[in-house]
Amino acid sequence: MKHSVLLDTSFLIRLLNDSDPLHENAKGYFKYFLEEGITLKLSTISIAEYCVKGKIEELPMRNLQIIPFNADDAVATGKFAEVIFKENHISAEKLIPRAIIPNDAKLFAQADRDKTVTHFVTSDQRSNKTLEALKKHLKPKFKILDISTPYNQVFGILDLK
Repeated sequence: MKHSVLLDTSFLIRLLNDSDPLHENAKGYFKYFLEEGITLKLSTISIAEYCVKGKIEELPMRNLQIIPFNADDAVATGKFAEVIFKENHISAEKLIPRAIIPNDAKLFAQADRDKTVTHFVTSDQRSNKTLEALKKHLKPKFKILDISTPYNQVFGILDLK
C-alpha cells in the first residue's frame, strides 16, 4: 500500500510565503514528497484555516488530495479531544454548554483513521506534545514530521549541491 502524509495548515503557510524562515524547508519537503510519489493529503479543516487569511486559489491543488471531514472523523475526534482535554487538565465545567474542539484533534483523528497516512507534516511545535499526550491513552499510528528540521536531515539525504 502506498503511503501518504497529511499536511498541516502551518506547512502550507510556510510553503507559500517565500519570506518565512521555514519556507526553504517546506519547499524541500514538498519537492521530496512529490519526487518520491508520496501522496499529499489536505483536510478540508486545513483549507478552512488557510482561508482565514489566504485564498484557496493560492494552494497547490493539483498536487493535493483533499480529504473531507466526515461523521466517522467526528466520532474519532471526540475520543482524541477527550484525551487532550484530560491531559491539559481542562475541567468538565469548562466544556459546558459545549466543548470547542481544537482543530489539531480533528486533523489527528483524520490522520489516524486514514490507513495510508504515516506522517502529519507541520511546523507547529505543539503537535509533538499533543501526540505524546494522545499516546498515553490511545495508539495513534502516525508520526509528526516537524519541518523545522530540513528534509534531507530527516531522511538522511546528502545535500551535494
